[in-house]
Amino acid sequence: MSSFADIYGHDKIKEHLQNALKLDKISHAYIFNGGMGSGKKMMAEIFAKTLQCEKHGENPCNECHSCMQSDSGNQPDIIRIRHEKPASIGVDDIREQLIGDMQIKPYSSRYKIYIIDEAEKLTVQAQNALLKTIEEPPAYGIVILLTTNADIFLQTILSRCVKLDFRPVDDKIVSDYLKEHYDVTDYECRFATAFAQGKIGRAAAIVKSDEFAQLKEEVMHVIRYAGEMTVAEIMAEVKNIANYKLTIDDYLDLMAMWYRDVLVFKSTKDSNVLIFKNEMSMITSQAETYSYEGLEDILNSIDKVKIRLKANVNFDLVIELLIMAIKENC
Repeated sequence: MSSFADIYGHDKIKEHLQNALKLDKISHAYIFNGGMGSGKKMMAEIFAKTLQCEKHGENPCNECHSCMQSDSGNQPDIIRIRHEKPASIGVDDIREQLIGDMQIKPYSSRYKIYIIDEAEKLTVQAQNALLKTIEEPPAYGIVILLTTNADIFLQTILSRCVKLDFRPVDDKIVSDYLKEHYDVTDYECRFATAFAQGKIGRAAAIVKSDEFAQLKEEVMHVIRYAGEMTVAEIMAEVKNIANYKLTIDDYLDLMAMWYRDVLVFKSTKDSNVLIFKNEMSMITSQAETYSYEGLEDILNSIDKVKIRLKANVNFDLVIELLIMAIKENC
């Protein structure tokens, strides 16, 4: 059971959607744009649930048959688009699951709502196929595109959608959410809040994820031993890091946070402002070992890796160059 009140932050977006519900001025196409864990999906689910609620209010009643179905993921007129290929959402996916299906009237509700997660993966052909449906939808048809990068969409798509940007929320909001919903220590809360960069979903994933703990351990292994690694060990480490391709942004963000901590401590000697406060011994040691220029070079190298990976440069080569940059600056 959930409602708009359960969403922390994003007050302007909530206000926009609830006004649309109140005035019965619902768009046929929305773009929810924001980083991973920013709250797009939760907002879309609650908006869809409210649209289908039998009480037709500004919040779901959480009591009617439709709300119960929504909570269990079985509301037949809220359709989540699936895609076979991990890297793209193709024209066949859109034709079969959305365009053809939208011609059939709602099963039991006022609307038929289609939620497309990872919509930045829509191919140009899929976007073009979707365009006609967005231009001339049936009265009951609503499409919600969830994306981390709205710039990828055709201008014709953008011009026909209501675009809502999910900006990072204040750290205090993230911290309050974690303390209210999870049993976390002060350190865990502070670390997750700093890492999440204003994205509550990302912070929640950190505190409840065993996979994140493994990822963090992998990053710390490279940070500890990069200076001593032989060429063969670096190559082996590159192969190991390849297992984290799907979460490489988290990997790189963790690494950047570490070297920023070292740089800050080298400059200020103030441990209170550090994120990795429980690693003071190594931070102190590296602050003495690394030069200011060396730390800046490592941070610049991490930024370059992100850019190169987005440009589809060879993964192994890019990661190898990063570890070499860390090794050379030790």
